Amino acid sequence: MLAAAALALFLAAAPVATEDQPPLPTVPQSAEIQLKVQRDGSLSVVEAISVPTGMTMDRRVALRVAAPHHRDRVYTVRDVAIEGRGNAQLEKDAFTVHLTAGTSLVRYTVDGAVAGNQVTWELAGGWNADLKFIRASFAAPEIPTAVDCLAGPPDSDFACGAAQIDHAGLTRFSQQNLAAGQRMTATVELPPGTVPENAKLVPSATIGGAFVLTAPVAWAWAAFGALLLVAAALVWLTRRRDADTADAPKVELVAKGGEFASPEGVLPGHVGVLLDGRAGPADLAATVLDLAVRNYLWVSAEDTGWRLARRNPPDEHLSAFERAVFAAVVPDDSVTLAELRQRHVDLPRAELDADLVARGWLAGRPRRLGRAGIRIVFYGVFLTVLLTLTVGYAQLGVIVVLAGAAAVVASAALPARRRAGLDVARRLRGVAEKLASVKPKDLTKPERELVFSRGLPYALALGELGPWVAAFAGLDHPPPVYWHAGGIAPDQAGSFATALAGTFAPARRGRLQGLVSVKQG
Repeated sequence: MLAAAALALFLAAAPVATEDQPPLPTVPQSAEIQLKVQRDGSLSVVEAISVPTGMTMDRRVALRVAAPHHRDRVYTVRDVAIEGRGNAQLEKDAFTVHLTAGTSLVRYTVDGAVAGNQVTWELAGGWNADLKFIRASFAAPEIPTAVDCLAGPPDSDFACGAAQIDHAGLTRFSQQNLAAGQRMTATVELPPGTVPENAKLVPSATIGGAFVLTAPVAWAWAAFGALLLVAAALVWLTRRRDADTADAPKVELVAKGGEFASPEGVLPGHVGVLLDGRAGPADLAATVLDLAVRNYLWVSAEDTGWRLARRNPPDEHLSAFERAVFAAVVPDDSVTLAELRQRHVDLPRAELDADLVARGWLAGRPRRLGRAGIRIVFYGVFLTVLLTLTVGYAQLGVIVVLAGAAAVVASAALPARRRAGLDVARRLRGVAEKLASVKPKDLTKPERELVFSRGLPYALALGELGPWVAAFAGLDHPPPVYWHAGGIAPDQAGSFATALAGTFAPARRGRLQGLVSVKQG
């Protein structure tokens, strides 16, 4: 109580400051400080420093100090002026003062001292010499509601010698014997809305600070979220369109002139990809069978089984994937199905997809999007590391990584079929229905021979081989098969198609459930 009373008498007896400067120090190696927060939130500071004869005093004030949650609080000092002996210098993150013997006034303005309703500034700190006595006053447009003052080593929580609001509303602080390197920090709480907030928080220069959520990063997340929603909606709409369940249109297998008509020139090898996005043994077998029907291969029956032989060389009428199948199946003059089974021939999917893309039925975009997404992921990882070790904002790199991952997911979710491919798939379902319900008696005898053979590869690919063969085999005069050396009947052609499909490994049940197994005649 006696100490508090003595301090109160000391403060009451303090020299009176003028409007624009504090009282001059009466004790050598001491400081009188005047602070005033302006209406715009800036803090005007005037320091009167007494330096003893034969000494110099240097002060370095850090303008970037650590704050919670991996952030730094940044202050800005401007309008620096010194009256007396000394000089001041503003650096990137520090404010330095050098004073020589005598009493000097240091004037400057601080921006960034107001956070919420609190004004915070380091009254003294960073001096290279002890301060015997420090006294400060603080003025504001409104009377403060609370004050706090800490003095001592950095990060300590020792209270100042005195910190109070006097009867006139002026806030006063004082501290004795502040050692070199120690600090004295004042915090004044004002009524809400007294001055605008201007505290500036930036990510700290640490790994944790590099991942701090800042305003630019928040906007980037918002933009990424919006784009993600738009992309998800587009993928959903595209998949919904691709899952079309409309009834198959009615198609005619015989065009004018009595020839077999495939919709839009679709080939038997296209069927699996267009209908369910997969190409398997049935599509490969149908392609080989179609090459025989179109006189590029010759089929014969031997004691050891069926044999395929080259009949005509590949020409410009064959697509790239058909030429690849031709070369893989019959690399020499001829081959038996038993020999072919040992080669494990696969459908050339790259050439097949390229052909479907060229026809406008498949979109090359999903695969390109997936490859681009993988590259973007690696770019994002590199960017994250780079930003973490340099300027921060590392979450921007994370957003790039997620954008690449989203592109990969979208590429897998997007249907490969384009709108034109979907239309051809619908018509193929119509072809399948027609193959299953064909009435050969409605065709002329010349039409039966051509239509049966031309339709056989499509029946194999579409899983309607059984009904197709049975319809023509049941005629009183079945059409001959022109692409076989000895001339065989439709049921034997069906037997060859079944054997050919089995040659290329077990196919999917749904695609082979219509195959027939008949003995060679």
